Amino acid sequence: MEKRKNLTQQRNEGEGNRTATRKYNEAQQRFIKSGQVGQKAHEAERDLGDEAIRRELEHAEAVGKSHAAGEDPEVKRSYKKD
Repeated sequence: MEKRKNLTQQRNEGEGNRTATRKYNEAQQRFIKSGQVGQKAHEAERDLGDEAIRRELEHAEAVGKSHAAGEDPEVKRSYKKD
């Protein structure tokens, strides 16, 4: 019963969920303030030098892109008047 009560208390914020955005931004700020950004960047660079890890990352990127709806047509739209 308690679990059901929690589900009914959650609000559907729809597209542009402000609560999720706020939590994400707060987590990003905590990470930046932790001082680990440089260390993680070096770890990522090292990982890209490992052939097996690089292939795994490239595969994950390809899978993610395969789910994309495509590029926004507005990106290439020309706004110049002839």
